Parts: sequence; C-alpha cells; structure tokens
Amino acid sequence: MRAFLAGVLATLVALAVTAVLVVASLPVADAAPSTRAPATPSTPPAVPAPASVAKGETWLADVDLSSSRVLTSDGPMTDVTARGAGVRLTTDGLRAQRLDLDAVFPFATVARQIGNNVELYDAGGGRVGVRRTETVLGRRLAVRATATVTAGNGQLVIVPASVDLGGPELLDSALSTAARKLVTIRHTVTGLPAGVRLTGVKVEQDGFRATLTGSDVVLTQ
Repeated sequence: MRAFLAGVLATLVALAVTAVLVVASLPVADAAPSTRAPATPSTPPAVPAPASVAKGETWLADVDLSSSRVLTSDGPMTDVTARGAGVRLTTDGLRAQRLDLDAVFPFATVARQIGNNVELYDAGGGRVGVRRTETVLGRRLAVRATATVTAGNGQLVIVPASVDLGGPELLDSALSTAARKLVTIRHTVTGLPAGVRLTGVKVEQDGFRATLTGSDVVLTQ
C-alpha cells in the first residue's frame, strides 16, 4: 500500500509540474485589461498554502487518486480511493499533511494477514463469518462463528455473536468459552504508512470496507 500511494502521488505531482510548465509556455493572446475585480473564493482552502517552498520541492494542496484494484506484497485491495492534502514532494520522498483512504480489503487478504488457520466470509446482516480449525481443550474442532466487526484503537476488531462447534449442546457449552477466544480477533492492518490508522469498517459481500485516516504521513520513495 505504501508503495502504491507513494508511486501514484509522485506521478500526480510530476504531471502537475508538467502541466504548469506547458501552460506557462503557451502564447498569450492580447486582451484588453479587465476592470472587473478578481473573484474572491467563498470559502478558504482546506489546507493553507505554505509561506514558501524549498528549492527542489513541489507542493500540492489536494490530490485525489483511485484504482479499481491494487496489488501489494500484503495482499490485494479493491475499489481504492485516496485523498491527500498538503502533499510535498522532496528529495527525501513524499509527505502528506493529511491522508484519507477508503478501500475494500478482501476476506482472503485479511485472513492471510491474521494467519492461524482463520477463514473469513460474508455472513449476511452486516456480520462476518469466521472459521478456524484448532485443538480446543484436547479436542480437534472446527470452530465456526458469526461475528460483529468494528474499528477499535486503530485495529480491526472481530467479536463473535454466536459460536458453533458442530457438536451436541453439552459439548458446545463446555467448550464455548475457549472456542470464543479462538475467533475473537484484534488485527492491525499491515502494509500501511506509519501514522495511518483504521477509523471505520463494515462488512460487504467481497470483504471489509475500511476507512483509514492519517496526518503528517511520510511516504518514502
């Protein structure tokens, strides 16, 4: 993800600089001086422009980028939208004063990051299904659960609402406490730039729709 954001932001910065140079090189037609007062913006910009820009730096007030599919070493994502504000391109890399990210993390991507034989799927009703085969109190069991999903302290939090061990009720009752711990998950999404954290999440058919936000985010080239 970090490589994706840095690469696309760098490309957009380069395109912006090129556009400025092209526009500056175009001939300007003669025109009568205007007596109309310059328009005043109704609202101030969200991110104020810096007083100065160091030599070799480029600054952009706002950058929007999107991709239907992103492949990273931490797994694929889909329907990715990122918005950066106060983006600086320097010899040391990229820095965004603010970065907002919205993306769908497929169940397989998150399950692979969590590990421990965890399988995730859409359970309907805004809940996620969790499957995990593990030894519980000396028994090898396939634990299944229907769980709620929230964002807590920057992590993906999965808490089972119901647990099924596939056995008789007496067996389920005896092992439910231990099994519940196996399918209670707190996971920090990997592959994100430092300073970016999960602020919202919901379950969709193909994965987790996640909202992430960060300030003073460093994206090295």
